[in-house]
Amino acid sequence: MTDARSGDRDLDIVLFGATGFTGRLTAEYLARHAPEGLRWALAGRNRDRLEEVRAHLVTLAPELGELELLHADVTDPTSLADVASRARVVITTVGPYLAYGEPLVAACADAGTDYVDLTGEPEFVDRMYLRHHQAAVRSGARLVHACGFDSIPHDLGAFWTVQQLPSDTPITLRGVVRSGGMASGGTIHSALEQFARARQMKQAYGARRRSEGKPADGRRSRPVSGKPHRDPVLGYWLLPLPTIDPIVVARSGAALPAYGPDFRYSHYAGTKTIRYAAGGALGVGALALAAQVAPVRKFVLSKVAQGQGPDEARRDKSWFTVDFVGEGGGRTVRTRVSGGDPGYTETSMMLAESALCLALDDNPPTAGQVTTAQAMGENLLARVQAGGLRFETL
Repeated sequence: MTDARSGDRDLDIVLFGATGFTGRLTAEYLARHAPEGLRWALAGRNRDRLEEVRAHLVTLAPELGELELLHADVTDPTSLADVASRARVVITTVGPYLAYGEPLVAACADAGTDYVDLTGEPEFVDRMYLRHHQAAVRSGARLVHACGFDSIPHDLGAFWTVQQLPSDTPITLRGVVRSGGMASGGTIHSALEQFARARQMKQAYGARRRSEGKPADGRRSRPVSGKPHRDPVLGYWLLPLPTIDPIVVARSGAALPAYGPDFRYSHYAGTKTIRYAAGGALGVGALALAAQVAPVRKFVLSKVAQGQGPDEARRDKSWFTVDFVGEGGGRTVRTRVSGGDPGYTETSMMLAESALCLALDDNPPTAGQVTTAQAMGENLLARVQAGGLRFETL
């Protein structure tokens, strides 16, 4: 363990939210894949439910019968401070993060504890930067948001691709997502809340941009909104995706010189026919419209359960691909990231491996709010490949 703070913490990783569906999958992954000697614990507000999760984990790894259970409640800052003070890394799956996430971010930033989550909520990430980035820089904490399908395949896929292009020339990159999986209830709840808060989200984004300024070395990196069109290289119809992913990729581009002096990234969903592209556009539009009308939004949310998900058989049939086309210095590179069920199985793997990477690996020296590529780069790339994601140059 290379982190200088390892000697003053009695736990390497604490998982907060293990009683939820994705949190339970993350606990199962750690039970199966954590290295021998890892000191980890579960945290939550309901002791009985935590004991149920621990009993299940014992069926996977009998030695976990003594796995420590900690009290943590987002309405009790003292409990969160206690957890943060004991852990080197805290994982949280407790969302929506805009509603429940900040107290734990604050506790980790103050304690110098590394933090990872699954959020895909841009407003939350921007507000956490504005309120807690400087405290984390002072304490040495690494606050790493979006450590699941939002946004590791896109962030590390871009990281993988730009390294195959010259770094002394402008680079344009587009990522095209296709999937056959079920969106989680938490993702749908977060998406509706974000659509309903478009004005607040824009304000937070602008405030953050003014606060962080431009890269000190004069480089530029930005997400570029595309338009629906047919991709001449991939052969797919493309529909711009209003997700956090292009923002995360652009922030990695601002932080890392490998992305060149002027980096631009566009993010799309890809379909084989224009009919599916049109249907997707109508679906996103309908969701955005529903979010603007409070009674309609509440009705839709009441029909979408959180904390539940598909069974293993359904997850085993799910898949995703992210195709990248990068251009720079007269060269064109095409790559692909692919894997299984994006919303649950692969997300829990990526979240767990992010925490293990922060806890155990010799990563670049960073602090404050950082992206996965910036904080862990090659180390996390190797870990998620070992976990089953495929990174290919086509």
